[in-house]
Amino acid sequence: MLLACFLPWTLLRPNRLAAGDYLRLDVLWMIVCAALALAVPFSARLWPRLTPLLSGAALSLGFYLLGARMTAAMVDQAEFARASASSGLWLWLLGAAIAVYGAGQLNAGQLTSEKFGSVLAWLWLPVLTALTLTGQLADWSVLRELDAQQSRFLQELGQHLKLVLSGLGLAVLIGAPLAVWISRRPGAANAVLGLANGIQTIPSLALLGLLIAPLGALATAFPALREVGISGIGTAPALTALTLYALLPVLRNGLVALRGVLPGIMDAARGMGMTDNQRFWRVQLPLALPVWLSGIRQAAVLLVGVASIAQLIGAGGLGYFIFSGLQTAASDLILLGAIPAALLAIFVDMLLRGLEVLLVRRLGRA
Repeated sequence: MLLACFLPWTLLRPNRLAAGDYLRLDVLWMIVCAALALAVPFSARLWPRLTPLLSGAALSLGFYLLGARMTAAMVDQAEFARASASSGLWLWLLGAAIAVYGAGQLNAGQLTSEKFGSVLAWLWLPVLTALTLTGQLADWSVLRELDAQQSRFLQELGQHLKLVLSGLGLAVLIGAPLAVWISRRPGAANAVLGLANGIQTIPSLALLGLLIAPLGALATAFPALREVGISGIGTAPALTALTLYALLPVLRNGLVALRGVLPGIMDAARGMGMTDNQRFWRVQLPLALPVWLSGIRQAAVLLVGVASIAQLIGAGGLGYFIFSGLQTAASDLILLGAIPAALLAIFVDMLLRGLEVLLVRRLGRA
């Protein structure tokens, strides 16, 4: 964060493709940022209760300067001009985010109370929300691109979600029964997990390429398949690849979870007169579900990233903006696809992690 104070924070260009000028912080803001960057680590030793507040303030200041610097740079500029975040701003946001994460992990046994630290570490969230709702970030080049391509963005975001949810749903439908089956057959478990591991080692782009020929041949041999959307390019190979990639975490965690239920618990259920099906649905599955859900969470986060390359075979998704930006050397378009994909992965991880915690607490009360 201290190094970020001395680097350029804004890149002003006459359009999205042209070279531009790098703008640094004013001296006053440089002093404020440097003081805050030094205050965060010192407070962790001298006054730990202040560390979450300072960390949240540092990240909040980064988002504020993101909007303020872009607005100032765009004064008297043409409509096609673009103001982008430069290395200093990105480095500051990264350092502040790490500080916020560290402050949020502080607990009563270490530096400060868990509840107090967690609340103050999230100070940046209402600040970012307020800046977004009031239009203070509207001059940022990425949001300008979003405003210009809003309908296409919503279309590709919906397609991205459709690919992820469909691939995850198919992986669970295939992997869940298969995990139950191999949990009772050690020999089959080694073979199935070995095959799933082998698929996971294939690079995603290579797997998409390998699927084009067989799916194209099927569509040619059976024209009815082409009518329902199955062909060598498009959604079919992308969805197939996503399903295959998601199988390993679903199978592996399901197997570990089901085998991890203590034999004594199963014996007690048998002693109560439960049938095999009753023991599975009422005892084994509820106890295994939190660990199994962890594998589904890993698969979901994995698919959010892998789905970004589906655009290469015409399946759409947020990769449309990433590859469009790469082809035209437009970094704003790359960020328009990359930032939402990263945020989507974080949101999915938080949502499913919260569900895991809820299940663990319910089982603990039971």
